[in-house]
Amino acid sequence: MSVTAPSTRGGRWPVVRPWLGIAARLGLAAVWLVAGASKVSDLAASGRAVNAYQVMPYDVATVIGAALPFVELALGVLLLLGLATRLVAGVSAALLVVFIVGIASAWARGLAIDCGCFGSGGQLAAGQAPSYLPEILRDLGFLVLAGFLLIWPRTPVSVDGWLSGEPVVEDEDE
Repeated sequence: MSVTAPSTRGGRWPVVRPWLGIAARLGLAAVWLVAGASKVSDLAASGRAVNAYQVMPYDVATVIGAALPFVELALGVLLLLGLATRLVAGVSAALLVVFIVGIASAWARGLAIDCGCFGSGGQLAAGQAPSYLPEILRDLGFLVLAGFLLIWPRTPVSVDGWLSGEPVVEDEDE
């Protein structure tokens, strides 16, 4: 019985990358699940939060606001399972870009709103100050997670991996 040493060609990246990927996948899944769950019990408030951005007619904003928690929950479940990871990462990235642009737009136009990312959101009460920069930076961090998964969607313990039957860690000796 012979035992071969792990390949040093390529460094540790081929071994570490899948585990960073699972951290990114599960972290982004948690974000979507918490965001969706925080809004799903009050869809009208979610619609009002979208309307507070003042970028679309009220009726359209309320429909988008009512649908958004379900989209977020679906993204979270798919990421949790590791199913269609690259596609879900792409949709996540697109949605996060829309959120970042929306927050930046509200900030640039001088609106005083709560983004509604993890709750009801909407107009802030008199005397309350919005926290746009931390919200944008937070969403940029989430965008990095989605970008990582766009590039390296294969992670351990995923339906994608099970369906493909391929090992996640590359064997660089071949």
